[in-house]
Amino acid sequence: MTGLHDLALQVGLRIDWEDAAGRPQRVSDENLVRILSALGYPAQNDADIAQSLTACREDAQRRSFVSARRNRGFALPQGCGAGGQAELELEDGTVRSLSIEEAEGAFHASPIAETGYHTLQGSDWQLRVAIAPEHCLGIGDLAPGRRLWGPAVQIPSLRDEKGRGFGDFGTLRDTVRHFARSSSAGALAISPTHALFPADPARFSPYAPSSRLFLNILFADPGLIGQPVSAQPSDELIDWEHAIPARMEALRAAHAASGDDVRARVQAYRQRIGEELVRHALYDALHVHFFGSGAHGWQDWPAPYHDPRSEAVARFAAEHREEVDFFLFAQWLAAESLDAAQKEARAGGMPVGLIADLAVGMDGGGSHAWSRPDDLLYGLSVGAPPDLLGPDGQDWGLTTFSPAALQRTGFAPFITTLRAALDHAGGIRIDHALGLNRLWVVPHGGSPADGAYLTYPFDHMLRILAIESHRANAVVIGEDLGTVPEGLRPKLEQDHVLGMRVLWFERDADGGYVPPAHWQEQAVAMTGTHDLPTIAGWWQGRDIDWTWAIGRSSTHGDETEARAARGHERTDLWAALVASGAAAGQQPDIDRPEPVIEAILRHVGRTPCELALVPLEDIVGAVEQPNLPGTTDQHPNWRRRMPASTGDLLARPEVARRLADLDASRS
Repeated sequence: MTGLHDLALQVGLRIDWEDAAGRPQRVSDENLVRILSALGYPAQNDADIAQSLTACREDAQRRSFVSARRNRGFALPQGCGAGGQAELELEDGTVRSLSIEEAEGAFHASPIAETGYHTLQGSDWQLRVAIAPEHCLGIGDLAPGRRLWGPAVQIPSLRDEKGRGFGDFGTLRDTVRHFARSSSAGALAISPTHALFPADPARFSPYAPSSRLFLNILFADPGLIGQPVSAQPSDELIDWEHAIPARMEALRAAHAASGDDVRARVQAYRQRIGEELVRHALYDALHVHFFGSGAHGWQDWPAPYHDPRSEAVARFAAEHREEVDFFLFAQWLAAESLDAAQKEARAGGMPVGLIADLAVGMDGGGSHAWSRPDDLLYGLSVGAPPDLLGPDGQDWGLTTFSPAALQRTGFAPFITTLRAALDHAGGIRIDHALGLNRLWVVPHGGSPADGAYLTYPFDHMLRILAIESHRANAVVIGEDLGTVPEGLRPKLEQDHVLGMRVLWFERDADGGYVPPAHWQEQAVAMTGTHDLPTIAGWWQGRDIDWTWAIGRSSTHGDETEARAARGHERTDLWAALVASGAAAGQQPDIDRPEPVIEAILRHVGRTPCELALVPLEDIVGAVEQPNLPGTTDQHPNWRRRMPASTGDLLARPEVARRLADLDASRS
C-alpha cells in the first residue's frame, strides 16, 4: 500500500524507534494499520489511505491554537495573519492591536509580554494564544538557597492513632504534622488521589482512575465535620473488600448527619466547580446503580445511559437526587480534607508542602470517558515497550488524551487536569512524563510489542505547564525513567521540569555508581520509587524471591545465578557508599540492611539535587515494596500498611537518626 508510512508520519506515529538497549526497531505495516484505524484514519487499502491523508491535512489546517514564550515573536498557522494587524484580547479583557509581519512566506506576530491564555483575532481567522513564562517555577523560587528533602508516601499505607482501615486525608494531615515537628522536611510527595470507583472494592489501584479531575472520596475525612469514622481492623495488608464498603457507610452517615452549614458549603463548592462536578457525581450514582447487575463501566450500562445528556440520564438524576447529592458532598469533603493537609504542611514550615501525583491515564469505562469521550483515545491502550523495567513490555489498560483532541480544544482538558492536581498542592509529579513527548499505544487485543509511539504536542504542553506552575506557585517533577528519547531530558531541564534521579540507575559508562557530587543539580534525588525494591528488600534479595516465586522474566538463567549476581552487586554498592564517604567499615551481612539504609540516605542526601525524595518505606526500613509492576493478583499491590502510626515510627531511635542524617546532609 503506497502512502501508509506517509499517513503514519502525518498522524504522528513513529515508524522507527530505538529500544532501551539502543537497538533500532520498526513498527510492522499490519500494526500501523490497526493503530491508524483506532485513531480515526482508516488505512486498509490505497483508497482508504488517500482519504485519510486528505482528512489529516484538513484537521491540521483547522487548528486554532498557538503558544509562545513571553516577549518573543511567534509564527502563525497557515491561513492566519494576512492584513498586517490583528486584535489581541488578553485574558483579563484588555484589548489592543498587535502587528503581524510577513517573512519567508509565513506570518509572524509581535511579542506579547503578558502570560496567560489570550485571543488573537484577524479579519477572517481567530486563534487562542498561550503565552508562557520562560520556565516552570523552581525550588529556588519557593526556598531560596535551600536544598529540600521530603518523604514520599502511599496514602492508604499510613496509620495514625485512630485505627482506620486504611490511610486517608486525615491520616495524611497527621503524617504531615509529625514530619514537620520531627525534621526539616520541606515537601511531602503523595500517591495519586484521583477519583476511583467507590462501588467496586476490587478497583483500588491509584494509577487506574475513573477521572483525574476529581478526588478519591474514600480518602475524605468525616472527622473534619465532627463525624469521625469508627476504628476498623488494621492488619499488615489492607482488606479493601471490606474496608471500602465500611468507609462508604461512614461517608453516607456523615452526609445524613450534616447540617445546614455543611450543605450550604457543598452548594457553594458545586457552584464554583461547575457542571463537570455534577456529571462526575451523576456518574458515580449511576455506577452504584448498575454495578450490582455486573456493569464494570459505562459501556455495560443500558444504551440510553451512554450519553450524559440523554433523557434517561436526566430522569435518573431527578429520581435519585439524594444519591447524586451524596456524591457531591463526598467530593466536597475530600477536597476540604486534602486542603487541610496542605495547610498543615505550610503552617508547619514546608515551603512546598504536598506534591501531587498525576497518573498517566484513566480507565476507559470511567467518569471522564463517559462525560467527555471526545477528549480521549479509543481502541488503544497506553503502556510501555519492552525495556529494562519490563522485559515483556507493558499494557496498562488505560486511555488518555488524544493529541488531535488537545489541538482541537485548545488544550482545555490538559489545563483543567493540571489545575485539579494543583488545587491542593505545592508541586506535581507527572507520572511517565515521557508521555508529554510520545506515548506507547497498544491496539486493543494486541500485545505490548504490537504498539507504536504516538507523538504529542510537547512544546505546547511544556509552555502550558509553565503557565500553570506559576499560577499555582508550584514546582513540577517529571518521571523521566524508562526508554528516554535523545534530547528530551535537556529540554525538560531547560523548562525547569525536575527529572527523577534514582540511585539504582545513576551509573557511569562502565556501570559504576555516579558519585553524589556529580548528580544533576536541577533534579530530584531518590533512593527508589513505589515500583522498585526498597533498600532493605534489595539488600536481602526480596525482589529475587518474588521474581522466582511468581515466574517473572529475569535476565538470569535461574535463581541461583540471580542470587550470586546480587552478591556482587551488594559489594559494588557498598564500595560506592564507602568511596562517597556515606559508609565506613566492613560490608554488612545480608541480614543487616540497617547500615546500608543509613549510608544510602546520606549518599543521596549529599547530592546537589534541588530536592531529595525518600520513600517512607526506606526511612522506616521496610522490606516489601508497595507495587510490583506487571502484576495484579500475584503480589499484594497497593495493600501494604506501615507497621505503626507515623508518630510512633518517627519516634523510633533508628528512624529519628535517619531523619537527623537527612536534615544534616541537605542543610
